This record gives sequence, C-alpha cells and structure tokens, in this order.
Amino acid sequence: MRWALVKVSLAVTTMVVLAFAVPLGLVIRELARDRAFSGAEREAAAVAPALSITTDRDQLERVVASAGSDAGMAVHIPAGDGQDAIELGRQRAADQDIAAVRKLGRASTTGVTGGSTLLQPVALSTGEIAVVEVYVPESEVTNGVGTAWAVLAAVGAALILGSVAVADRLGVRMVRPAKRLVEGARELGEGKLGSRVPEEGPTELRLAAVAFNSMADQVVQLLANERELAADLSHRLRTPLTVLRLNTASLGEGPAADQTRTAVEQLEREVDTIIRTAREAKPQTAAAGPGAGCDAAEVVRERMAFWSALAEDEGRKWRVAGAERPVRIPVARADLAAALDALLGNVFRHTPDGTAFAVDLHNGEDAVIVLVSDAGPGIPDPEAAMARGRGSGSDGSTGLGLDIVRRLAESTGGDVRIGSSVLGGTEVRIWIQLDRRAPVGRGHRGAVRRRRPGRLAAAFKQT
Repeated sequence: MRWALVKVSLAVTTMVVLAFAVPLGLVIRELARDRAFSGAEREAAAVAPALSITTDRDQLERVVASAGSDAGMAVHIPAGDGQDAIELGRQRAADQDIAAVRKLGRASTTGVTGGSTLLQPVALSTGEIAVVEVYVPESEVTNGVGTAWAVLAAVGAALILGSVAVADRLGVRMVRPAKRLVEGARELGEGKLGSRVPEEGPTELRLAAVAFNSMADQVVQLLANERELAADLSHRLRTPLTVLRLNTASLGEGPAADQTRTAVEQLEREVDTIIRTAREAKPQTAAAGPGAGCDAAEVVRERMAFWSALAEDEGRKWRVAGAERPVRIPVARADLAAALDALLGNVFRHTPDGTAFAVDLHNGEDAVIVLVSDAGPGIPDPEAAMARGRGSGSDGSTGLGLDIVRRLAESTGGDVRIGSSVLGGTEVRIWIQLDRRAPVGRGHRGAVRRRRPGRLAAAFKQT
C-alpha cells in the first residue's frame, strides 16, 4: 500500500508539473524572442526620422553610428530622381526579401546565418521606400531562456520529490496500523491469546483494530468457558469413578480383577489430567523438546498387553510387529497411549467378536509409522470419520477418538490416514514425523517400505 501511494503520487505530480512546465517554458522562449526583436524595432525607429529628412550618406552614417548598431544595422535606399542607390552597413538579408518588404510596406523578419534580421520599411521624402535592416543574433534571442528552463526543472523536481515524501509519510501512517493488525492476527493464530492491536491510524483501520480486539476478547472468553466446562464435566466423573474403585475391591484376586483395578486407576489419572490441563489452560498434546518423547515400541507392547485379555475373552486373534526394538518418537508417553487406546477401543467397539486385529510399528529415517489394522467391515466414509464430533454414526461414538489421534500426529508435523487393511477391514496409519522441519507430502519420501499383504495375512494364519 505504501509503495502504491508513492507511485500514484509520483505519476500525478509528474503529469501536473509537465502540464504547467512545458507551456511555461515555451512562453519564456517567446518572451525572450519578443524582447530581442523589440530592441531591434527601437533601433530601426531611431534611424527612421533621419531617413525621412535626408538621404545623404555621410549624415546617415553618423546617425547609424550614433544608434550604436552600425555593426548590426544596414540601410538600403533605392535609386530615384537622378540619385544612385545607397547601401549602408553589411547586408545579411536576401535581395528578394528586401524587395518584398519594400513592395508590401510592412515590417518583416527573416532568418539568416547566425540569427535573424528585422526588415523595417521607411518612407523617404522622395516617395521611395527605404529598408532598414537590423541583425538579431541567436544568442540574443535565447538570452536567459536556458537559465529559466533550469529554474523550472528544479522547481518541478522539488515539487515531485516533495509530493513523494508526503505520500510516503501518508503511506507509513496507513501501513503501520495494517502491519500491526497482520502481526496481531498471526500471533493470535499461533496461540498468543494476549495479542492486541493498538486502535490508531485511519478510520477504517482503527475500526478494524477495534473489531480484531473485540474478536480476540471473545475468543479468550470462549476458550475460558470451554476449559471450565471441560473441567466441570471431568469433575463430575469422579463420583462414579469412586464407586467403581470401591466396587473393584470386592472382585477378589485374579488377572481380570487386577486389570479392572488398573483400568480404573488409569481412568482416574486421565480425569485428573483433564481437570488439571483445563485449569492451567495448557494443551494436552504439545511439541516435545529435545530429548523428550517416549519409546513407541514399549508403549505398543504395554497397551497390547492390556487389550489382550479382552481380545482372548472375545476370541479375537491379534499380533504385534516391529515392537521388538526401541523406537524413540517426539511424543509424550501418555499421548501415544491415549491414541492407541482410542484406536484399539474402536476395534473392539465397532467390529464383531472374533474379528482379528494387528498393530505394526515401522521405524524410518525421518518418520515412524504406526498401523492399526482389523478384519472388520471397514469404514464407508473415512473423511466423515476424521471430522471431529461426527463419529461413525453408531451408538456410543463421539468421533473424538480419531481426533485425538490426528492431533497427536499433527503435533509432530505428521498426519493420519484411513484406508483398507490387508485383513479386509480398516487400516489407520499414524505418521509421526521425527524431524518437524521435513514436509509431509504425497507419498512420504523417506518412509519405510510397507509390509506386503501376503506376509501379514500369513502371520495371522499362524496365530
């Protein structure tokens, strides 16, 4: 906007200066020419009274000399009444031009070498017409014109520079509030909720700043209300959780009872984490710093051990691949566990008993891929399933499980995709980027080569 104003001001001022300077320069040149020929006319008029009285050469020479222009003046007297023609001074004009002036009886100017001449007719006492020729050099015609044009050019340049400077200052006054508005919007988009914009500048930008600040205040208020609602809802879960924890004490001993108590304890910890996170206004999934993260293989083995008991009760075949060696990822342990629980919970919730499932862990140079596959009926509309809050349409589905997985992957620069698995059902692929600077594109360069369908299916046949 700033440079646009400068360019417009430069163009307009230049056109205005040219519109006035060019005609004014031409007028100055004409004035200088008129001044030079007016002097020549005065010199010719000084000789005219003497010509009307006498045609004596000696007297005329003294008159011409007294005029001070004998070097640039010539007098042409025609012959008549037994008198020869008289030529005084140096003739510069052509004979035909002198004859034309004598015949017409009107003054005329004609160009000659080095300048121009004024031819002034004068009536003699004998009735003949004499012609007074006054030479006007070109230097006298253009005297002062160059200086005047230089002054005009300097004034025009000063006007142009002044207009550009004024336009630049006006542009700064308009652009500075606009830049502050852009910076405020960028900071607000980055999560800096305290970002506000000074309400100054032109009226339109000032109103935009007022609207932006009002919007930011509403966003902060809405987020605060959402955090309070999440904390309140989570706090309400403590009462039924307390009842569940007390009831687990009466289950006695055994693997199922221990797993139930462990699940209740974990659920209590998750609820406490939700309440604490909501009160502290901190995101649940944050970018891990250097040295942070967890061992994805260990988390996969732990969560599969937890879900294996339920899988055996429902007659489901399952397998884990790629979790034999440590795999470090820049994700918090609790976040990865929550994402795996959400996907495995969907398998148990939305597939019939006896449906097989698998978890594959692939470790690449710049990314780690977690595949959760099943042999169920699949997902008809993967895009709708990824939309937050839609779910699968079945009872008990809120659609937040896949959103948890998506936010986990996107926190590292990765993504989540849903497709068909080699088992015939659904495959959810979590792409966890190890280097956040590396872009995630189509095809994912540097990714690990996927296991061929035949090998994975054969592994299930052997389970």
